Amino acid sequence: MPRTAVAFASLIVTSLLLQGPYCPDGDPPLPARLADTGGGSQLITAVAPAPGSTTGRLTWWDRRAGRWYEAGAAPARFGANGLTEGTARVQGTNTTPAGLFGLPYAFGIAHAPAGTAYRYRRVTPASWWCQDNASGSYNRWVEPLPADCAPGEAEHLVSYAKQYAHALVIAFNYDRPVRGRGAGIFLHVDGKGATAGCVSVPEGAMRAILRWANPRRHPHIAIGTESGPLAVTGY
Repeated sequence: MPRTAVAFASLIVTSLLLQGPYCPDGDPPLPARLADTGGGSQLITAVAPAPGSTTGRLTWWDRRAGRWYEAGAAPARFGANGLTEGTARVQGTNTTPAGLFGLPYAFGIAHAPAGTAYRYRRVTPASWWCQDNASGSYNRWVEPLPADCAPGEAEHLVSYAKQYAHALVIAFNYDRPVRGRGAGIFLHVDGKGATAGCVSVPEGAMRAILRWANPRRHPHIAIGTESGPLAVTGY
């Protein structure tokens, strides 16, 4: 089972929480400076310069023989109103939740890239993501749309041909959904600009991530800023 979000304060690195090897030529790689990486041997970090930023950098990492190595990187986009702590997020605020989250499955309108190991759900005209707080299917893929999920409170996935060509579900507010905190947070392909709360990357990077990600290695995503209360770096 993917982990639920942890309070992002636990990701703020202190000198007592350093993990991994000492690097005499510079700082240890970012995952080695995190308090928690989810326990697997793959990690994605999505880092913005500041809480109000709508752009930043996404990096994917492998852990081999006790060390973290960068496997790839790409520019990232965040919510139109920046980032906020996941445990305090409010639905509809166009903010990206900061925290550490599992990645339960992938989906897309297009076929999965060759080599994809993740469970990959194909989007059809009947595919929706329910965001209705009154629905029993809140923050879940539904197919077809259930009667208790109003169409105006659900995302018709097939309507986003570019963004949802390929995506990974980010398990924010997913295992035990809290009504009003938010639904439908994904790592997906870039659209025209900032997102409504998701993290997005160029299509080539999204395809590379799907070829790289291995569910047996339990990848997670850590989302935060370079400094301040949502920091994923620093001491």
